[in-house]
Amino acid sequence: MANDEGISADAGAAARKAIDAASDKQASAVVLLDVRGVSAFTDYMVVLTAGSVRQLNALADDLTETVAAAGLRVNHREGAPESGWVLLDFGAVVIHLFSEEQRAFYRLEQVWREGKELVRIQ
Repeated sequence: MANDEGISADAGAAARKAIDAASDKQASAVVLLDVRGVSAFTDYMVVLTAGSVRQLNALADDLTETVAAAGLRVNHREGAPESGWVLLDFGAVVIHLFSEEQRAFYRLEQVWREGKELVRIQ
């Protein structure tokens, strides 16, 4: 289902379900960015921080299931909880899960600052 701009409304809904699930699972500093017009490879980015390797792993698994249930299939999973970074690529939605250290290092909100911040949950 596409809106007037030709963008799938399903992607936006899936991204919002992802941030709800991340918040429910106690992720911190959850951000949803609309990067349409800025990124050639995705429409939405979700960036979040996990407090431990165990939480990072649980969040990655839960978000994979949540976004799949919303109608998007994971195309690629990269990184490992032990490294402090996991990427879940659903095509129109990309989710970055970070440890606090890795998030401070990569500073994705700065890299994608031209994107529109839709949601921020501390």
